[in-house]
Amino acid sequence: MAQWVEELHFPHMKIPVTISNVGLVLPSRTVPTPPDHTLYLSNLDDMIGSRVFTPTVYFYPSSLAPSSDQKPVMEILRNALASVLVPYYPFSGRIRETRNGKLEVFFGQEQGALMVEAHSEMALASLGDLTVPNPAWLPLVYSSPNEEPYRLIDMPLLIAQVTFFSCGGFSLGLRLCHCLCDGFGAMQFIRAWAATAKAGTLVTNPMPCWDREFFKPRNPPIIKYPHMEFMRIDDGSSLTMSLWQKKPIQKCYRISLEFQAQVKALAQPAHCNCNFTCTTFDAMAAHVWTSWVKALDVQPLDYNLRLTFSVNARKKLQNPPLKEGFYGNVVCVACATSSVSNLVNGRLSDTARLVQEARLSISEEYLKSTLDYVEVNRPRRLEFGGKLTITQWTRFSIYESADFGWGRPVYAGTIDLTLTPQVCVFLPEGGSDSTGTMVVCICLPESATNKFTKHLSTILDSSHEN
Repeated sequence: MAQWVEELHFPHMKIPVTISNVGLVLPSRTVPTPPDHTLYLSNLDDMIGSRVFTPTVYFYPSSLAPSSDQKPVMEILRNALASVLVPYYPFSGRIRETRNGKLEVFFGQEQGALMVEAHSEMALASLGDLTVPNPAWLPLVYSSPNEEPYRLIDMPLLIAQVTFFSCGGFSLGLRLCHCLCDGFGAMQFIRAWAATAKAGTLVTNPMPCWDREFFKPRNPPIIKYPHMEFMRIDDGSSLTMSLWQKKPIQKCYRISLEFQAQVKALAQPAHCNCNFTCTTFDAMAAHVWTSWVKALDVQPLDYNLRLTFSVNARKKLQNPPLKEGFYGNVVCVACATSSVSNLVNGRLSDTARLVQEARLSISEEYLKSTLDYVEVNRPRRLEFGGKLTITQWTRFSIYESADFGWGRPVYAGTIDLTLTPQVCVFLPEGGSDSTGTMVVCICLPESATNKFTKHLSTILDSSHEN
């Protein structure tokens, strides 16, 4: 069974990158943004977890790069971006804070998306396995000199860096402001940009829809749920300290479809007449959570821990439904809780059921309650106490969306999780023959990595383990 879980390795290196040009990209024609024009951001856009930039990188080897008789990469990408910024004009604006800490998009002079051209003397082959996310890739995503961590105010809302390597291949490093779009919205935008670059003319299918007023809070607010996902908890366990005391390291594992199926089968309760049928995500989230807690040897055993993850609520909205082309945030944060003892000594099927119940608890009413909760409380900081957060990128067509005319990238996804070590990412395998393989990226102290690898690779029911 263990051969179905492959521990992946990446080289520790420094990538020399020289920035040759930094410039703004404006919409190619006039858009409806008169002076002092502003756009409303919903409380889902404005949640503390959305007040970040999401960095991603896409690699295109020399075999995919355009030949010398074709337009240069920068020209193609810049022209296509300028065209796409007409219907997606909010990405050319900026964010500012209004009353009570609420954010909004505004428009003024000297705005636009930011595009950066860079060069490296290295060849892509020198970067090692391009299918394994590597924190060393951070120089491939542009940050301005002396940029403050988590800064949003007055920042370009889309930052794109194209880095050309000595072999003729190149990378596209993106930072998209999460306030403007969730993962599905980001895929819609990137797909339009890529299709426009490929066609040489504007392609938007579907047409983008802003319509953030759809998610205005109720008056008066009606908070029907405790919203444990936002609760500030002083971590009375050893979990947070063990992660933050020493800089954790990023570990990645390739998980075969067969292994996922085995975990899912084990997560189904035996001899149960209930309607419980777990998904692959329910099972894998439960398995990763329990493996992580065991590896960290969390104490005390009676302490309650949290697992949070985003749930796409688009299909939950029926009264009325969302308009086609809406690309804003439509995710709620689901939260499962369990004692350390139950995670370490209990059955996988019990933990998977907790994950499933949290996932299924997200409803239209839960979303409305979330909007009202944020309106009343407006959390000011991310809470990590006793928590693991799993982000599921396997739902996104990230490889298919990023074909700008040079084929699918050999890698598309995240880079460095060590800055937020209580976040785990499930990534899709990029190869055309990946057959549902998943890459799990997670952070651990170096002293716990061997134990985590052992527990992750073992799919005996935890109630029978020592």
